[in-house]
Amino acid sequence: MNGAKEFRCGVEARDLDRMMTAFAAEARLFSPAHWKPLEGREVIQALLSVLLQTFEDFEYTDELTSAEGTTALIFSARVGKLELQGLDLIRLSSEGLITEFTVMVRPFSALEALMARVTEGLMA
Repeated sequence: MNGAKEFRCGVEARDLDRMMTAFAAEARLFSPAHWKPLEGREVIQALLSVLLQTFEDFEYTDELTSAEGTTALIFSARVGKLELQGLDLIRLSSEGLITEFTVMVRPFSALEALMARVTEGLMA
């Protein structure tokens, strides 16, 4: 399995279950909003569920893969009226599952709006 490709296909299909098959049980997600990573599939699934509902016009625009298998998926989206750009940096295990997932988002105003919506969604 190539977890990066499976994850991208799941995102593009808006299929949370497919997205989650790409993650190792002990995966860690590094968020632009928190210093400590989110750990474990259950916690990551809760966040991704909210993000699927939060992002509008989400589109991957580029994909870069290193010789070692690290993948960077560059995206654009909207949160309300604010447009944003971001990057999902994906590192895989030897089995091809995602073990580390780092998200970067710009500009800061869009990140603030995204953080507010995600916090609200996780509290619901």
